[in-house]
Amino acid sequence: MYFDVDYYLRLLRHVWGLKQWPGRHRLLLRLLLVTPLATLFNTLCFLLDYIFFPRLWTQRVVAPVFIVGHARSGTTLMHRLLSADGERFSYFLYWETLFPSLLQKRVIRWLGTVDSSLLGGALHRRIKAWDDKTFGPFRHIHNMSLWTSEEDQFAMRAAFVTQQWATDLPVMDVLDLFHLDQMPAKRRRWLHHYRELLKRQLLLNGGDRIHLSKNPVMSGWVGSLIEYFPDARIVVMVRDPAECVPSLLKLVEISWKSKGWRKEDYASSLQLLLETSFESFHNPARQLAAHPDTPRAVVDYRELTAHPRETVHAAYQALGMTVSPEFDAFLQANAEREKSHHSKFEYSLGDYSLSRELLEERLADFYTRYAWPTSTQESVSTPL
Repeated sequence: MYFDVDYYLRLLRHVWGLKQWPGRHRLLLRLLLVTPLATLFNTLCFLLDYIFFPRLWTQRVVAPVFIVGHARSGTTLMHRLLSADGERFSYFLYWETLFPSLLQKRVIRWLGTVDSSLLGGALHRRIKAWDDKTFGPFRHIHNMSLWTSEEDQFAMRAAFVTQQWATDLPVMDVLDLFHLDQMPAKRRRWLHHYRELLKRQLLLNGGDRIHLSKNPVMSGWVGSLIEYFPDARIVVMVRDPAECVPSLLKLVEISWKSKGWRKEDYASSLQLLLETSFESFHNPARQLAAHPDTPRAVVDYRELTAHPRETVHAAYQALGMTVSPEFDAFLQANAEREKSHHSKFEYSLGDYSLSRELLEERLADFYTRYAWPTSTQESVSTPL
């Protein structure tokens, strides 16, 4: 199993130098003891997969669908709509991203069966209570649970390739998880491991489905994904930057503050995150322009929330797929609920001295293409 020693050592050196941070000793213990032991265990299980599940040798990843786009642009909504398409797709549930090995997942599923048949679901109820306590207070921001579909990139946590470190620590300048298209030295290793994870997940779900991925971080991986999965299909979510950019900045800032970091500690990382926000729009467009034969669907968040059924139909057509009668019935039944989709998470441009003018300057082509509201339009419509 792959493990990014380079990023591990970078973070270890960084944490070692945080002499005044109260969480330093706890994290050093995790890095120096827990991480190596977990890596040895995961590596052993990864190797045993090929012994206990010989179909892995021939398992293929065929025509996967990757949903990318700026965070908070509707990637989760689109992913969970498509994941309801019966037996077509395979995808990661959150708990499954925590265990990289197929053997581990099979054992956990078996334990769930034992719990249900012999213990009356007692273990499940306890885990569900923990799940509600842990994730419940944050579901107005992002509906998260051990049993909901989640971001593929979380599955690479065991390889030390995860954005989780960047939400716990302001280390955007230490660990770059976004710009894989610009990192040829890491591209081959990361994507080889990622393909191994997808093969295991596909086999877990029967082996004959289409992998469905959702990850905003992979907006910086689009060219690499097309290179390693030549039959890949790409869905790009777009939303008014004045809505999604400050939402992401505030979400990450809340995480840093909850860990005790001060504004001066994370100011530079917040600025790097803003620069990455612009790349989340530019890189998918740039990479798809360089690969004109790659099937793609560009989905406007406004259209998805206003006309979810019609928007999904259009996306399927663009990707060369057909909507089954069963899935269409689901879309019809859930259309009104999805139209009311909105976040209760409050934020504003002013929280970050982020002006519409800056967004319009850096993303001018997108404002023109999607006719998002501009500062000029707002000033004209404002009564004197």
